[in-house]
Amino acid sequence: MALTARQWGAEEIVYSGEKDSKMMESVRDIADRWGGEFKVSYRKDFGNVIKEFDGLKVHLTMYGEPIEEKIDDIDAEFDEDILVVVGAEKVPRKVYTNVDYNVGIGHQPHSEIAALAVFMDRFTDIKHDFEDADIEVVPSEDRKLTEDNRSRPE
Repeated sequence: MALTARQWGAEEIVYSGEKDSKMMESVRDIADRWGGEFKVSYRKDFGNVIKEFDGLKVHLTMYGEPIEEKIDDIDAEFDEDILVVVGAEKVPRKVYTNVDYNVGIGHQPHSEIAALAVFMDRFTDIKHDFEDADIEVVPSEDRKLTEDNRSRPE
């Protein structure tokens, strides 16, 4: 989830549930090596994250209104900050009632990561150029190529 959010332009991921320090360190390491500013943090009570957030709040759920019908409304209402909530387990009712939009990314069970990727791709036109990356992918038709930018003169 964190890597998908980072790729499509999120500045931060806040997660709840079981605290996983190794995952947090892995995400920080990837952001350090592959570039970009990205934060990962843990909050035991995610309900407070939603209540405290000052901005547009969107919950991705298969039970929500179709993204095709809501994406223009979300885009029109978007000003500066957006909180995208994705639940991996049974989502408490208070999430549904404390957000601005409950958006359906399809109406069948599927991956929460897929829901986030679809939403971020449709919502943002951002294709990040991670200029400060130590490692950069060089697109290739037939092999894995990367460039090590640590040896580049500044």
